[in-house]
Amino acid sequence: MSAQLTLSEAVPAPPRRAKIKLVRRIQADHSQRLRRIFQVVFVALNVVIGVQFYLWVRFYENGEATAYVARPAGVEGWLPIAGLMNLKAAILTGQIPKVHPAGMFLIAVFLSISFLFRKAFCSWLCPVGTLSEYLWKLGRRIFRRSLTPPRWLDLPMRGLKYMLLGFFLWAVGSMSSAEIAAFLRSPYGLIADVKMLNFFRFLGLTGSVVIGTLLVLSVFIQNFWCRYLCPYGALLGLAALPSPLRIRRQPGACIDCAKCARACPASLPVDKLITIRSAECTACLECVAVCPAQDALMLSAARRPFPAWALAAGIAMLFLGTVGLAKATGHWDSHIPRQLYLELVPHADQATHPMPGR
Repeated sequence: MSAQLTLSEAVPAPPRRAKIKLVRRIQADHSQRLRRIFQVVFVALNVVIGVQFYLWVRFYENGEATAYVARPAGVEGWLPIAGLMNLKAAILTGQIPKVHPAGMFLIAVFLSISFLFRKAFCSWLCPVGTLSEYLWKLGRRIFRRSLTPPRWLDLPMRGLKYMLLGFFLWAVGSMSSAEIAAFLRSPYGLIADVKMLNFFRFLGLTGSVVIGTLLVLSVFIQNFWCRYLCPYGALLGLAALPSPLRIRRQPGACIDCAKCARACPASLPVDKLITIRSAECTACLECVAVCPAQDALMLSAARRPFPAWALAAGIAMLFLGTVGLAKATGHWDSHIPRQLYLELVPHADQATHPMPGR
């Protein structure tokens, strides 16, 4: 007999876990129906805001010749950098800014939602996230699968959004409150929302190619923009790390079917972990929705179940409460004279980006 042991003899195989009998869930899961309602409502809200803002811009471009439509302050939700600037200035000075204050309240409430309810903004409210989700689901329906980049490529690509976030945080962090005020009160800062609209209205060849490429990639790769490039999502993901909510798996009830991992849009190994702490988790609850076993997978707070309706109610109350408070206290709309808009909006392309401190 040989004195040397084979690898299989030297290292005994771990005992195989006994197969657990499936105890099917009793109650139906309504989380995805709730989430789709939130997605549709928020997309519709943004469409209304976009149309209203376009009509407001056309009023000034036409020299007040068309019917006046009030400027929707909610458009500032599309100006996250201005929102971050104002948030920093408000913290430093203790005063609510008068230019683009709605953007500050919106980014503050989305950060609060992330802290309390994980990165739920991305999967419940964000119109770009909704578009991205339905693009890859369309691709999967057509091609029967989604492409998954190899791990050696996926991990560094996921770091791109954090690099972009780092750049923006550095840019905002290096500005004093006086520089922020000067920037936002400059012609560029005052009509940054108009310049954003005009970018899409008069989209050039380069912009069209970039956006078209992102759309195509989003059909084949799950949440391509959100997963690899969105700095806003990166910021919210970091804010969600200390969130008290977690997706939690109960090994004693889990039947190891791995349906949860296959359903996860972020490709997290839900079936291998006890608790999901990743910044990539958006509390979409798709993993919970497909789990067939009773009490095997749940959204929990302090190890107690946190139902989908409570998550939906919390998001709605926090969002509506913050916006309502800002409106009630007169800190929602930008206080910019109408005459100044009349001078700046028709010539928005001439407003150049001011250098900090100028």
